[in-house]
Amino acid sequence: MGELIDTLKKHSFQFKKQFGQNFISDNNLLRSIVDASGVDENTTVVEVGCGAGTLTRALAERAKKVYAFDIDKDLQPVLAETLAGCENVEVIFRDFNKVNLKEFEKEIGEYVVVANLPYYITTPLVIKFLEESEKVQGVCIMVQEEVAERFCAKEDTPEYGSITAAVALKGEAKIVKRVSRNMFYPRPNVDSAVVRIDFQRGRIAVKSERAYRQTVKCAFLNRRKTLENNLVNFFSVSRETAKGILASAGIDEKARGETLSPKRLALLSDLLIETGVYKE
Repeated sequence: MGELIDTLKKHSFQFKKQFGQNFISDNNLLRSIVDASGVDENTTVVEVGCGAGTLTRALAERAKKVYAFDIDKDLQPVLAETLAGCENVEVIFRDFNKVNLKEFEKEIGEYVVVANLPYYITTPLVIKFLEESEKVQGVCIMVQEEVAERFCAKEDTPEYGSITAAVALKGEAKIVKRVSRNMFYPRPNVDSAVVRIDFQRGRIAVKSERAYRQTVKCAFLNRRKTLENNLVNFFSVSRETAKGILASAGIDEKARGETLSPKRLALLSDLLIETGVYKE
C-alpha cells in the first residue's frame, strides 16, 4: 500500500469523492481477481475505472490487450508511471457509460470486462452490457458486497430484485471472493465482493427481451403489492385480465413479484405478448 500512496503523493493526486475512487494495491488480491476472471494470452479485456493502474498492470501481464477506461484525467501522470512498459494497454479517458458500445465492439471484437468498479456506476454499467452488448463474454467485477448478493440472489429472498432477474436472462452470476474494506485506499465504509457473470445468450428463451424487461419492472413495481395489482397498474389492464394471465402462467393471484424465478418471469412476459397486453 505504501508504494501506491507514495506514487499518488508524488503526482499530487487528489481523490474525488464524486468518482468513487478506492484503489487496491495488494498483489495477492490483484492476482486473485485476474485468476477468477479466467483471462489468458488470447483475451481482450475492458477495464472500467482503472484508477491508479494496479489491476490494469496485473491484467496486462496475462491478457492479449487491455482497454483501460477512466473518467479522471488527473490520473494521467500516475498511470504513465504505474503502466510504464505495458505495451498491450491502451488508456482511454472517457466516461464509459457514454461510449457507443456497438461501435466500440466493432473495433475490438469479443472481450471480457474485469474491473474494480466505482460503486455508483455498478448497476448502470452492468445493465449497459446486458442490454447493449453483442460481444462481451463475461464480467468479473469488484462491487459493494450487498450489490454482489443482489446479482446472485434466489427468488423469494430479500436480496432478489429486478437486477437479479435482468442478469439471469443472459448470464450466470456467482461470488468468487469477498474482500475486506481494509484492502482499499482510501478505505470505504463497506466491504466488497468479486462477482463473475458468464454471459450465455439465449440462456432463458423469451419472445422479446424488451417485454421481459418490462415484465420485470412490473413485477418489482411495488414489492408490498401482489403481482395482480402490479399488472393492473403497470399495464393498465382490468383485474379480470390480470387474473386470467396469472392463471395461464400457473401463478397464484396473490403471489408477489419477488417470488417468481427468472424463468417464470420469462413465461409471464411471453403470455403478455400472446394476449396482446404487451405491444412492442
